[in-house]
Amino acid sequence: MIYLAASYLYPLYRNLDLSLHHYTVRSFVAGGAPFSGWDNFGQVLHDPTFWPAMGDTFAFTLASIAVQYCAGLALAAFFNRNFRLSGLLRALFLIPWLLPLIVSSSTWAWMMNSESGVLNYALHFIGVSPVDWLTSPDWALTSVIIANIWIGIPFNLVILYSGLQNVPAELYEAAALDGAGPWQVFRRVTFPLLRPVSAVVLLLGFIYTLKVFDLIWIMTKGGPGDSSSTLATWSYRLGFGSLLPQFGPGAAVGDILILIALVFGLLYVRVQRSQAS
Repeated sequence: MIYLAASYLYPLYRNLDLSLHHYTVRSFVAGGAPFSGWDNFGQVLHDPTFWPAMGDTFAFTLASIAVQYCAGLALAAFFNRNFRLSGLLRALFLIPWLLPLIVSSSTWAWMMNSESGVLNYALHFIGVSPVDWLTSPDWALTSVIIANIWIGIPFNLVILYSGLQNVPAELYEAAALDGAGPWQVFRRVTFPLLRPVSAVVLLLGFIYTLKVFDLIWIMTKGGPGDSSSTLATWSYRLGFGSLLPQFGPGAAVGDILILIALVFGLLYVRVQRSQAS
């Protein structure tokens, strides 16, 4: 209880307090900020950045988890055949998940550099015009989605592979005796039995991806302009990313993000309880 209070409850209370008061740098340090009620939330909701940031947040989240799940499921089915060196290859696929996120983000930022990145070099080698991955408003969000997909595939692979290991082999044998092909076996045996595991993977992936900050900040800082700005990066930029920080509006954006994550967190708990019963 002490740990939960110190690590979760107090920060949540402090963030809510910031969002309900008009804090300046002086009052942030010394205290005494006047109560502003819901003014910070109103300012955020009427800000022209809010809805684009909300759209980018959900585009980033949904695109990431959709590709991560599909790729993770395909790899899990591939490794479920237990061929030679499958254990070694599974271990190698875990590398993106095990690397510190700052290393992965910096590496992708270097690879996508417009002038000296290896991706543009490869495109030039095959006769394709270079792409401004991180400096073009049309490509910035796509670029961070690609990097996030690469980082998240191993998590989906591990959980879905564990789920496949729990599917009884007798069901596959019975399906084979009935003349079912590989696609029919997957659609009528494997995928239905993976639904509980899939629900957990997708919900956890959604909650985690919704609040991704460091990857986007390291690669694009939410730019150029606001083209890759999500609620997480916008909240940080409001509170700490300028010489005149707006602590209240930044905390209000954080509260909105927490509320969205809380809804899906409660949905995750409900799914867990339904599976346990």
